[in-house]
Amino acid sequence: MTTGTELAFNVLDEPWIPVRTHDGSVREVGLKEAFRHASGYSGLAETSPPNLIALYRLLFAVLHRALATQYGPWTSTDRARWFREGLPQDVVQSYLEKWRDRFWLFHPTHPFMQVAALAEAEETRNKHKPVGQLALESSTGNMVLLFDHSLDDRPTAMTYASACRSLLGLCQFTPGGLVKAVRDSDKAGPLANTAAVVPLGRNLSETLLMGLHPYDAIRPNDLPAWERSPPGLDELRAPPSLATGPNDRYTRLARAVLLLPHTVSGEVRQIRFAAGLALEEDMNAPDPMACYRINKNEQPIRVTFTEGRAVWRDLPSLVPDASRANDIPPAILGWAADLLMILGEWDIDVPILTAGLASDQAKLLRWRIERLVLPKAMLTNPDASAELRAQVRLAERRYRELNIFLSKMIVQTMPNPAHKDTLSRARQILEQSPASAEFFSAAERALPALMKQIARGEVDTAVRSWQQALVEAAEDAWEAVRRSLGDSPVVLRAEARVWSRFRGWLKSLTPVSGEACYEETTT
Repeated sequence: MTTGTELAFNVLDEPWIPVRTHDGSVREVGLKEAFRHASGYSGLAETSPPNLIALYRLLFAVLHRALATQYGPWTSTDRARWFREGLPQDVVQSYLEKWRDRFWLFHPTHPFMQVAALAEAEETRNKHKPVGQLALESSTGNMVLLFDHSLDDRPTAMTYASACRSLLGLCQFTPGGLVKAVRDSDKAGPLANTAAVVPLGRNLSETLLMGLHPYDAIRPNDLPAWERSPPGLDELRAPPSLATGPNDRYTRLARAVLLLPHTVSGEVRQIRFAAGLALEEDMNAPDPMACYRINKNEQPIRVTFTEGRAVWRDLPSLVPDASRANDIPPAILGWAADLLMILGEWDIDVPILTAGLASDQAKLLRWRIERLVLPKAMLTNPDASAELRAQVRLAERRYRELNIFLSKMIVQTMPNPAHKDTLSRARQILEQSPASAEFFSAAERALPALMKQIARGEVDTAVRSWQQALVEAAEDAWEAVRRSLGDSPVVLRAEARVWSRFRGWLKSLTPVSGEACYEETTT
């Protein structure tokens, strides 16, 4: 095994970024080619949610620095021109060539997105970890996952390309916890426990310009990792620091890693690993790809992936809220909306990618990639977005009301229905039932029509149709729960006891033709 000091695998040229062409084929390209032919790719094709978002963040940081280096304080009008005419290739390619020496995956002093000081540090020079430590889905240490059965003393090898992608994903999404090298513990990565958001264009070039953060004259020294001096142990031991801006956040070395190449196989099997450059969060400058809900204590809570909950239910946190009283949408959607307004593209739909993972402290629970399609008005028209927020919250309220009737039915199927603990047990049964899946999947089928009608200004029609869809969703959920309980006489009697009140509730919600119950949609 080498010491990792030989120059090898320059990510500007070597294929490692998965892209999808417009004919649906997938291949890997180097960083220079990803920009050179960006209009020929429909988007990135990485299947790991953390790695996918991290790759987009890398491309945003490269493009932003290339434009800032060449043009200085460029504007949204410039961004619109590049959107129409294509990326300024000479500028991007020149910038990458300028920093070529910082893009070697293996380099004696500044390997790409790594910390060379770990090779000499007493805490790490003789301590190696399996390369699976990079992959958030892998089994390492006490993190045992269902579909990975590698052992620490017999680690699964990674190609250089795979290791590089996983390294980026780790730095962005690693949860906080014990590290026991350089520091005992470390803070989480910038996107830990986050459902990150990226607006998508018709090709990779448009996606990069739609999500590109604006030039900030107040923070001209917001530099990505490769433009900074290689961190030493003093920097790794330093207290957490605020990000200087998006470029810093997008490339922050949240964990210090040094890949060890295997000379025989040409793969990576082991790494050096330590605490990284800890990030201190500042709610005055939230992550541009994160959205937040304001809780009862008026504290912002990041939107993440929860079990069985589709992302559309968090639409109130995605669309603009001028008051910011209930939600803080991701800044990246605002940048996309600004660009579309300048372009004058009023009637287009904007696909929204949400991807990432959910964790509980250091334990990873689930990861996911979802795609929503929003009419442009939902990003640019405050009245339209306010109406959408109200209707999505109405669905949540209807489901809570439905749960009251379902719980009463379940209670009647249980021994001693009057006992104080029976209702609690019934609610637990309800949580495991198909009620939520049935209700919200039925409502989701009506969501695209709701958004389009609101976007066109047909609010009365939209509200009536949505209210009717929620009534039908409640009927579907009731029937699904009733079937799950079986057909015993006890269940049939329980249904009969609650049925009339349930139907009365539904009747009160059914919209009268030509009228919309606006009192039910106020927030």
